[in-house]
Amino acid sequence: MTPPCFRVRALIAFVLLAALALASHAAPLPTDPPAGKPAPALQWNDLDGGQATLAQWRGRPVLLNYWASWCGPCLKELPDLQRFSQAQAALPNGVHVVGVALDDIEAARALRDQLDLSYPQLVERNGPPGTAAGFGNRIGTLPFSVLIDAHGTVLQVHNGPLHAADLARWAAAAGAAP
Repeated sequence: MTPPCFRVRALIAFVLLAALALASHAAPLPTDPPAGKPAPALQWNDLDGGQATLAQWRGRPVLLNYWASWCGPCLKELPDLQRFSQAQAALPNGVHVVGVALDDIEAARALRDQLDLSYPQLVERNGPPGTAAGFGNRIGTLPFSVLIDAHGTVLQVHNGPLHAADLARWAAAAGAAP
């Protein structure tokens, strides 16, 4: 005879597995990365109330970095992105770093000021995945980064933090010096 608590647990496990199977069919993840495809036309608000579009940075490679103030790996990555941004800003064809906070504006502004981030910071208030879904990040993994060439074509995407060696490779892939 099976104890009642075991039957309840088995039923819960079955229901959860069935829900997971249905969810995976409802919103399949893309099998191909968006590399080689044009970046979508995107628009955000900056942390000071202005508007920004992805197209305004055309002419230089762009590294879009999606982050949030509550994301531990994001917090570790932001200082590396700041150093990379400063080094690239001095180059004529350097990568332009743009942060996109999937957060509320006050939290994003406070973190920008605390870390003294000088590269543009934009905000999406609805949280993950936000516009990152257009680059294949439908589940909202953070941090999430996208490298776009000077003509607006997606070169690479990356789930998780970028480290100094990754940033050097991305600069080379974009045609900029590391």
